[in-house]
Amino acid sequence: MDVDPRDYEHVKINDNDVRKIVLSYLVHNCFKETAETFISCTGMKRSVDCSVDIDKRKPIYKHVMEGNVLKAIELTNQLAADLLQSNKDVYFDLLTLHFVELVRSKDCTGALEFAQKELRPFTSGKHLERLQDCMALLAYEDPETSPLFSLLSMDHRQSIADALNRAVLVHANLPSYTSMERLIQHITVVRQRLHQELGKVWLFKQVSDMFYLPLLDGSLQVKLEEVSQHSSNLGFRTLQYQLKQSVL
Repeated sequence: MDVDPRDYEHVKINDNDVRKIVLSYLVHNCFKETAETFISCTGMKRSVDCSVDIDKRKPIYKHVMEGNVLKAIELTNQLAADLLQSNKDVYFDLLTLHFVELVRSKDCTGALEFAQKELRPFTSGKHLERLQDCMALLAYEDPETSPLFSLLSMDHRQSIADALNRAVLVHANLPSYTSMERLIQHITVVRQRLHQELGKVWLFKQVSDMFYLPLLDGSLQVKLEEVSQHSSNLGFRTLQYQLKQSVL
C-alpha cells in the first residue's frame, strides 16, 4: 500500500514489533539476563532456542573481550568445526589479537614463536599490512603509548568479538545484524539521499520532527510536500514502513 509521506505520523506501529526489535538486539549481543527480564516484563513468548543460542555464543564473546583468544578459538571450533576455516578474515583477526595480547604481557619471545607458527600463512595478500602493524609493536618498549596503540584497545577487541559473533550467527542461519541496526541503516540511507537531492538540509535527529526542513542558511523552509515530490527517487515513502520491515 502506498502512503503519502505527509501521513507518516498516522502510520500505526504494533507494540509487539517494537518489542521484537529490542529483543533481537539483546539476544544478538548475548544479554541473556536482560533478555529474560524483558520477556518476563512484556509477556512475550519465551523461546528455548533463544536461550540455548545465547549460552553457546556468550562464552566465546566473553573470552575474546577478556583477551583469552585461544579459548575463544577452541570453543568456536567445538561449536562449528569449519567456521574459522571458512572465515579466514575472522580467523586472522583472532590470531593477531592473541599475538597482540602476548606483546601486551611482555612475552615477546612467545609472540615471535606464535607468529612464526600460526601467522606465516598470512604473510602475503590483503592481510600483510595488518600483520606488519602487529609485528611493529615489538619495536616499542610501551606498545600502549605507541602510534599503534589502537591494536591494544578494548574497541579493537570488541570489533573482533562482534565479527566472530556475526560469523557464528551466519553459520547457524541466523541474521548477522539486529533489526535495530538494519532500521538505523535504512534511516541513514534515506537521510543521505535527502542531503544529495535537496542540498544541505538540516535533518532533525528524530524523523517524527520532520514537518519542516529549514536550510542551514536559514533563508528558506522546505515544506514536506516538496520533499514528497522526490519520494520516488529517495525511497521516502518506504521510510514509514522500515520499522515494520525490520522485524519481518
